[in-house]
Amino acid sequence: MTSRVSARLPDFPWDKLTSYAARARSHPDGIVDLSIGTPVDPTPEVVQKALAAAADNPGYPTTIGLEATRQAAIDWLGRRFGVTGLGLDGVLPVIGSKELIGSMAVHLGIGAGDLVVYPQLAYPTYEVGATLAGARAVATDSLTSLGPEVPRLLWLNSPSNPTGRVLPVEHLRKVVDWCRDRGTLLVSDECYLECAWDTTPVSVLHPDVCGDSHEGILAVHSLSKRSNLAGYRCAFVAGDPAVVGELLAVRKNLGLQMPGPQQRAMVAALDDDAHVVEQHARYAARRAKLREALMGAGFRIDHSEASLYLWSTRDEDCWETVATLAGQGILVAPGEFYGPAGRRHVRIAFTATDERIDAAVARLAAAS
Repeated sequence: MTSRVSARLPDFPWDKLTSYAARARSHPDGIVDLSIGTPVDPTPEVVQKALAAAADNPGYPTTIGLEATRQAAIDWLGRRFGVTGLGLDGVLPVIGSKELIGSMAVHLGIGAGDLVVYPQLAYPTYEVGATLAGARAVATDSLTSLGPEVPRLLWLNSPSNPTGRVLPVEHLRKVVDWCRDRGTLLVSDECYLECAWDTTPVSVLHPDVCGDSHEGILAVHSLSKRSNLAGYRCAFVAGDPAVVGELLAVRKNLGLQMPGPQQRAMVAALDDDAHVVEQHARYAARRAKLREALMGAGFRIDHSEASLYLWSTRDEDCWETVATLAGQGILVAPGEFYGPAGRRHVRIAFTATDERIDAAVARLAAAS
C-alpha cells in the first residue's frame, strides 16, 4: 500500500542504478564504486578515543546539546572560516545534515502556498523536504526568474554537490541582501567547505558576506566528509538564534537529540585540525590521479574546484556514459539525478581507496 505522503515524493534516484551496479560488479577485478561520496578511510583516532571515553552515558541527552559541543562548533567556524558573532544560542547539533535538510521546511511551518527555492543542480533532499512540507519547490539559479514571487526558504549549496562549484563572496552577499529585503530565510548547505582544491570557499556567516548580523541566515555543517564520521551522524546548524530557537522548540517535542557520546566525539573532531589536513592530502592525491585519467579518456571536467566529486562529461547523454563506464567495472552517478541540467554530465566521486582509484585509472587508460 502506498501512502499519500510517499506518493508525492520523487523516486529514490539510486534505485535506477541497480542494473548498472550489477554490470560493474561482474568485472573480473570487481567494481570500482565512485557513485556515492561515502568515506572509506579510518575515523581519526582522536575521535575514536573521545567516543570510547564517553561510552558510559546512561542519561538522556538534551536537544540543545552540550555547551562544549556548541562552543567547539563556534570555535571551529571562527578558526577555520573567520566567522564572528556567533553565540551558544545560535548553534544546534543535529543527527546528520540530511535529516535536518529534509525536515527543515516542515519544522519551520512551511507548507501549502509557500515557495521553496533550491539550486538548479542540487542534492535531491532540498526538493524532498519541500515536498514533504506540501510546499512548491523551484530549482533555479536566477532569482530574477521568480518575478514578484517571494520564497519562504531559499537554499544555497557552496561548495556544490554535485558540481563542486564555489560561489564568490560578491554573489553570496547579493543573495543575502535579496533575501533580507524580502524576508526570505536563507539556508546555506556548507558540508563541503573544507573539501576545496582550486579556491577558498567562504561561509555565508562570514562578516564579508552578511555584515555584523546573522539575521535571516543559517548554515548547515557536517563532519561526515571532513572527519570520516558519516557513521556517527554528526552535524550542526548555526546562524540566526531566533530561527535556531524555532528549530529547537520543534525538535524538543519530537525528541530529536544527538546522543551524548557522539557529541563528545564531535568536540574532539572539531578541535583537531591535523586529521583534516591528512585527509585532505589523501583526497587531493586521489583527485589528481582520477582527473588526469578522465581527461585522458576524453572527459571534460567542469567546475569541481571543491567537494569530493569530478563533474564530468563527454558531451553525451549521462546514461550512455554510465553504461560505458559500468562496462569497465566503474559505477558513477548520472547527472540527471541532480536535475535536468545535468543530463550530459556524470558525478564521479574520488572517495574510494587508493587501490580502487588506481584500478579505475588503469581501466580508463586501457579503454582510451
